[in-house]
Amino acid sequence: MRRHESLAPVRMERVALVVPEQDRQRMLAEVARIAVVELDLAYEPGSGAEELDKAAAAAVVSGPAAALVGWAPRRELPALTARLAPLGAAVVQLPRPKWVQPPTLLSGRARSGVSRTLVDTYGTVPYADLDPTWAAGVAYVLMFGMMFGDVGHGAILLGMGLFLRTGRSKRLAKLQKTWPFVSAAGLAAMFFGALYGEAFGPTGLVPVLWLQPLEEPVQFLIAGLWVGALLLAGSYAIGTINRVREGGWAYALYARSGVAGSLLFLALGLLVWGLATDTEPLTAAAVVLGLGALIFIYIGLFVAAGGGPTAIFQALVELVDTVIRLGSNLVSFARLAAFGLTHAALLTVVWNGTTALWGPDWRAAAAVLVFVVGNAVTFALEAVVAGIQALRLEYYELFSRIFQAEGRPFRPWSPELASTPAGPVPGSSVIPSGTPAERLSP
Repeated sequence: MRRHESLAPVRMERVALVVPEQDRQRMLAEVARIAVVELDLAYEPGSGAEELDKAAAAAVVSGPAAALVGWAPRRELPALTARLAPLGAAVVQLPRPKWVQPPTLLSGRARSGVSRTLVDTYGTVPYADLDPTWAAGVAYVLMFGMMFGDVGHGAILLGMGLFLRTGRSKRLAKLQKTWPFVSAAGLAAMFFGALYGEAFGPTGLVPVLWLQPLEEPVQFLIAGLWVGALLLAGSYAIGTINRVREGGWAYALYARSGVAGSLLFLALGLLVWGLATDTEPLTAAAVVLGLGALIFIYIGLFVAAGGGPTAIFQALVELVDTVIRLGSNLVSFARLAAFGLTHAALLTVVWNGTTALWGPDWRAAAAVLVFVVGNAVTFALEAVVAGIQALRLEYYELFSRIFQAEGRPFRPWSPELASTPAGPVPGSSVIPSGTPAERLSP
């Protein structure tokens, strides 16, 4: 169950809260204490003490009964029913309207952390979609490490992460929760630095396990494209699953970020492979597969445009844009190598300056100063650049395929209760104070 909840939002149910008309305020007071129901109200809910009266007035009254409709996590329904039963209230599950998107509530560890911030800054995960929090974190660390590859600089970053974990600095207390992310980025930088043979530059402190970026830039650029292709393939896979969950296979089949888009991306890969190896069957298969994918994408765009003569041209323009964007998105991952080359070039300049100044007299001190200051400047500059570029690739190239629309967060109705018509229901315990998210923690 935990594993499932880490991939998708908590299952939400449409519910009606039915209570004797004269007890609706008592029921609402209990609902506010529990904080597990998002009420559908005709106005924007507030948090003041007057909210109880406003919500009670918004209830639908029919004869002796009053009712309010809302959303609640399925796992909370038994406890909610038990808490409201002594008031004569009932929790009735309603069919979920197909045209209404339930609010999103993430569970457990998926609600916090830097990876969570990466996703939430882009938008709220739609209710039907998979939550890519962990995949987003891994992809970001991988891209950052490739651009910031240096054993020495990665070790400094790892040390910073471990220092944050201790919580000894009050000034950095707010950043303490980021220590796993910072440490992982440092480890990734150390890994790629070992592959490049870089430790505070080309100092020879570590052997070259793969290649030196400045010595083989073309191969390094190709490697960046391969990494980008793998990440794009993953985003297409998650995007296809999300399209199926959002609208079924028929919807996913024609979507640019679904089956049709995935087939077009596969066709591009086969075409490059066929041309690179001069394999005609692969090239022919790529052309056929690509044409089929383009036809499906065009049909999807035509239907989405509403049909008619105008839709023909609109779908055609968007189809051309789809092809151009696919190629530009893939080439965009060349920046993984480009900024890796920049990092290596700056450290090479620092190291060459250090060795040129080195001598038995005062020049030794000057060389050490150049080495320390040069590495410090390069570390600060490249950490910012690599961080921003990895974020840019995450949002524009990957998330744009994973998400088709934005969801809305689950906001349980939980106004402050300055004074309530009645105290807690006998035999029930008041939920501890705190934010609604904390009160909903499993």
